[in-house]
Amino acid sequence: MLLGGIRYLLPVIEAAHKVGYYVITADYLPDNIAHKYSDEYVNVSIVDKDAVLKVAQEMQIDGIMSFGVDPGVVSAAYVQEKLGLPSFGPFESVCILQNKDRFRAFLAENGFNVPKAKGFSSVADALKGISGLKYPVIVKPTDSAGSKGVTRVDQEEQLEAALEYAMQHSISSHVIVEEFIEKQGCSSDTDCMSIDGKLVFVSFNAQRFDQDAPNPFTPSAYTWPSTFTKDQEDYLSNEIQRLITLLGLKTVVYNVETRIGLDGRPYIMELTPRGGGNRLCEMLRYATGVDLIAAITRAVVGDPIIPIDQKPYKGHWAEVILHTAQGGIFDRLEINKDIHADIIEEDLWVQKGSKVESFEGANNAIGSLVLRFRTSEDMEYAITHQREWLNIVVQ
Repeated sequence: MLLGGIRYLLPVIEAAHKVGYYVITADYLPDNIAHKYSDEYVNVSIVDKDAVLKVAQEMQIDGIMSFGVDPGVVSAAYVQEKLGLPSFGPFESVCILQNKDRFRAFLAENGFNVPKAKGFSSVADALKGISGLKYPVIVKPTDSAGSKGVTRVDQEEQLEAALEYAMQHSISSHVIVEEFIEKQGCSSDTDCMSIDGKLVFVSFNAQRFDQDAPNPFTPSAYTWPSTFTKDQEDYLSNEIQRLITLLGLKTVVYNVETRIGLDGRPYIMELTPRGGGNRLCEMLRYATGVDLIAAITRAVVGDPIIPIDQKPYKGHWAEVILHTAQGGIFDRLEINKDIHADIIEEDLWVQKGSKVESFEGANNAIGSLVLRFRTSEDMEYAITHQREWLNIVVQ
């Protein structure tokens, strides 16, 4: 059973069908694209863990996963534990990882580098209790994904509006306010995998943002390799392994966000027990040949998995998240073919005449481009000068 119905589930469904699995997709939106490719659809709220458990029992499932769908991760772990299915680890550990407030507290208690943070269940409590944190701060829901509801606040006058915005996007009406860690180079947001608690594949990339978008904290592109040094990557790899061990996690694909502060300290910002959105596992398959999707799809039903080995990137890779700063009616996508890159894949999700929304969260993306470059210099120029070769025409 796959929780959710977004397009990032399509390669998971494909991998499952290749080995003969019967795939059930579940959420409360029957028109979601993944339901067109699964074998059966069930209408249930994926944040209602007991409702998901009831359906899972009725369907007599062999495994469950919420791949690329953050709201379903806790329910998937709950069902795994209740039904004795192959699990990502203790349910309590998954709950810690899925709650930004609890996760920050866990990191602090166990000696990880962590920004100062405070959680609040109301705007009024936050306005009273923010003392001790210096501006700038970042305000976000404790339980949302796709960068929805996130705001950087540089002065007190902006705080209340940011808190209200975050609260609107929180499932549990809970927000976190934390010190903003100014970063060296680019932050990283990519996927890793552990097998029986051992980190067997770790990746780092360069996460890029569009400062002209309505939400400048929504990733707009990714490039591999990262801007980190080898020592920084080694430190973070060891810290990710330490975190996995402390939480008793098992065979899992993780989406991991990391950054290096201006003080040189590496930080684990997020680690969630699911594949990332924005096709990150697919990009890693392109860049390294390692198929994390096939591995985790077999693992969640208890079948033996293909060997997973750490492999280097085969060149310089980029994924551009197609989006528009202004909403409107999509007309066309223009790409200057003289760009110094191989266009590996052009994946457009809208047609001429489709209504598109401004880029306020990952759910407002309209497609993606997969690019391979011969040199890091060509890649860096293309990603930082996109308007010279890429134009999305909206009326």
